[in-house]
Amino acid sequence: MRGARRQCGLAGIVVALGLLASACAAAGGTGSANESEVTLRLGYFPNLTHATGIVGVEKGLFSQSLGPGVRLQTSTFNAGPAAVEALFSQAVDAVYIGPNPAINAFAKSDGTAIRIVAGATSGGAFLVVRPGIDDASDLRGTRLSSPQLGNTQDVALRAWLAKQGLRTTLEGSGDVSIRPQENAQILEAFRAGGLDGAWVPEPWATRLVNEGGGHVLVDEADLWPGGQYVTTHLVVRTGFLTEHPDAVKRLLQGHVASTDFITQHPEEAKRIVNDAIETLTGKRLADATLNEAWDHLRFTVDPIASSLRRSAGDATSLGLLDRVDLGGIYDLTLLNEVLSEAGQPEVSQ
Repeated sequence: MRGARRQCGLAGIVVALGLLASACAAAGGTGSANESEVTLRLGYFPNLTHATGIVGVEKGLFSQSLGPGVRLQTSTFNAGPAAVEALFSQAVDAVYIGPNPAINAFAKSDGTAIRIVAGATSGGAFLVVRPGIDDASDLRGTRLSSPQLGNTQDVALRAWLAKQGLRTTLEGSGDVSIRPQENAQILEAFRAGGLDGAWVPEPWATRLVNEGGGHVLVDEADLWPGGQYVTTHLVVRTGFLTEHPDAVKRLLQGHVASTDFITQHPEEAKRIVNDAIETLTGKRLADATLNEAWDHLRFTVDPIASSLRRSAGDATSLGLLDRVDLGGIYDLTLLNEVLSEAGQPEVSQ
């Protein structure tokens, strides 16, 4: 009987403590129920151009900035459309993607689904071609490739060819035939002689040169003022931004910290990114490829908004995008708060 009374007594204490904890939570004490329920789902690609996201995850910079009130979940993607679908289905709340997938997401949702909240990477895209092609006139009748129809590099390639007076079609005919395919397939086809060139991001451009025997015909940086154009930026679901602005601000604190770490510790950052790529894909980049490709990238929180608008105009002219008003696609308020608090210059749109 004493044992039974003791168990009842302990149960009473447990219940009392539980009621006390519930009362504290209801009163908004530390570890409130609302805070503990916030989960931020972040997506990124196992690519060099997504180094900011990779370093932020692997170094624990996001977890540190988010703090105990926000739980971080991560997932990886291989293409922008898949990442956009994850945003639409609310499978992710924030994701690192390129400019054209972000434009498409904004357009398809009539400007409601997403907001660009920070830049991440600039540069690192090239048109690499086989020996014997030395200028635009040599491209007539050739077979080129891009990572995906309507993606950032595909738009850049078609727009550049049009300015050279070379016609292309979405079906792959014209003065130059463009056959979009995955980057790994591009490298394989180029090495086998099935392609004459491709407009691709790093590290694939460097791999086409080093492993495929190609050479750079166009460095996309040469086509932009100051050589700066957006390659990757951070996008957030508008609903999540509205409901959890504090969580987004903390994410941006981690984003800025990751950018600073990459610029201040490039060798360690390269190792972290290559280790993560190996873990996620099973393949590690050769050191020579990694070092050369890394030098072509600039990691910056500035979204370089002017390049996004020009890219959208090019996509519209090519018939890849209906005309869209991009007003409201950016919300840099929280980023500029973070930058101001860190004593860094604010960015504009």
